[in-house]
Amino acid sequence: MERLKKPTFLHSPKDDFFRKLSKEVKENILVDTSVQRKSIYKALFLLALFLFFYSCILFFGNTIRYLYLFYILMGISMIVIFVNSFHDAAHGAVFFKKKHNRWFCYTLELFGSNSAVWIKRHTLLHHPYPNIQNWDCDIKQSDAVRLFPNSKWYSFHKYQHIYMWFVYPFYTLIWLFIRDFKDFFGIKDNYLKRLYTIPRVEYVRLFVAKAFNLFYMLMVPYWVLNHSFLTIFSAWIVMHLIASVVGVVALISTHVDESAVFPIPDEEGNMQTSWLEHQLSVTKDFSAGNTVADFLYGGFTHHTAHHLFPTITHTYYPQITPLIRKYANENNLPYTCYPVLHAIRSHFRLLKHSGASENIIRTGEL
Repeated sequence: MERLKKPTFLHSPKDDFFRKLSKEVKENILVDTSVQRKSIYKALFLLALFLFFYSCILFFGNTIRYLYLFYILMGISMIVIFVNSFHDAAHGAVFFKKKHNRWFCYTLELFGSNSAVWIKRHTLLHHPYPNIQNWDCDIKQSDAVRLFPNSKWYSFHKYQHIYMWFVYPFYTLIWLFIRDFKDFFGIKDNYLKRLYTIPRVEYVRLFVAKAFNLFYMLMVPYWVLNHSFLTIFSAWIVMHLIASVVGVVALISTHVDESAVFPIPDEEGNMQTSWLEHQLSVTKDFSAGNTVADFLYGGFTHHTAHHLFPTITHTYYPQITPLIRKYANENNLPYTCYPVLHAIRSHFRLLKHSGASENIIRTGEL
């Protein structure tokens, strides 16, 4: 196996605005700890809501419309927990104590995945190297869709802007029953395992979490309710389809629009920009400041703030984003925020362009 050459960014100048921004955030925003307590209350409320919807399935699920309704609401609450509270806790940002953040991260096991490996792939690869081919495995997950301009092109990619409408609704199922196993057992282009040795106990937790998830999601309702297993199973599938649609909005709206850049390091791993310039160039906000969007998607609507301050909980971001916008404008650096529908349309235009046989997506130069 060849020696990895991690991408290395240019050193920022001493008057880098990020230093001024960080100082202002620390002195004027983070002093109000009540904003972080809001994040704690939100995390506990969302988890209670998930458990409430599950109990409603068991108590009211004999009526078919309630069965489907509460499965769908449970799935949506699962996604909202993930993109808000779990995501922040994975960065140690929700609770004041590290152990409490780690405890909350076990909600991902409740959802059937593995929190330890997800945290490593997210913090070791996506956050340091967003939109860099091979290194950002949060974006490059499968050959079924071509996003990076240097990825291998297959003839079926010409239709990806059409067929991905039908693939994205299966995102959570693909995650639970394909992507997790690729992370643990895959060899091809598995940069995570080249940087991190997965402890044996996590292999056990992976299978236990999936078995427990299927047990309480499928078997318990089947035993408690007067429905066939096929009916319970179909409600569970619908839950995943709706939850995936809600979740995918966050995933496709922050890094992979039609104006996305995918910088390429040279043979020695050297990048042409500083870390700050890179993060601002490859990260987009969507519907930031919209009350409903901010509540549902947390640190994804204010995703630029999240990439610059990942260890700060998302309830601070509405105060931080205007500062980022101000400093970016003053220093002639990009800051982008789209309405959510524009971001979705832009993503599918990217799919159409990057699925063409000729590469017309910008690379390297920012």
